[in-house]
Amino acid sequence: MTDEKFIFAIPKGRILEELLPLLASCGIEPEDDFHNPKSRKLQFSTNIPNLDIIRVRAFDVATFVAYGGADIGVVGSDVIEEFDYDELYAPIDLGIGECRLSVAVPKDQVGVADNASHIRIATKYPHLTAKHYAKKGIQAECIKLNGAMEIAPALGLANRIVDLVETGSTLKANNLVETDEILKIVSKLIVNRTALKTNPDTIGDWIEKFRVAVA
Repeated sequence: MTDEKFIFAIPKGRILEELLPLLASCGIEPEDDFHNPKSRKLQFSTNIPNLDIIRVRAFDVATFVAYGGADIGVVGSDVIEEFDYDELYAPIDLGIGECRLSVAVPKDQVGVADNASHIRIATKYPHLTAKHYAKKGIQAECIKLNGAMEIAPALGLANRIVDLVETGSTLKANNLVETDEILKIVSKLIVNRTALKTNPDTIGDWIEKFRVAVA
């Protein structure tokens, strides 16, 4: 490996706990402060001198890697599809963070407005949502929310939502019903294409380590 510093972007939240054993299998041990829940740090050293970890929001992982702020990262296929960055290469399905991106509506609205030419949807995924409905010949007016999607229909903000679904318990608690699956999701290793071209040995070595870890 070279002496050049490499940056590995990983997501905060639910994927992180599943990712930690894979990092360990690849020989990556973050500094102690990484495991401190009170730490406000975003960048952490590891036991590997030329590798640092940054911990950011899942959507930001893709952006950091695509624009060269990080060389490699881990993110869900939902984020990869939503942004569709040309600079991202996703060589490995890590088999973690499995869920789905789905449409959900209030229980009493199932089947209502299915033939409408225009609907309003609350979502964090405007691109995937618009694309999904365009295939049905429906114009989707997407209201971008970063959270609390489930409350939007009850407050009259939208007719339905598009969001991640794992168990469906949050939908049920908010009187919503899943009606249509848009995308099955799994977390993937992503790399910056330019970084792969300029440092093929180092980046290629990390790709192989993760390939072995998930085998």
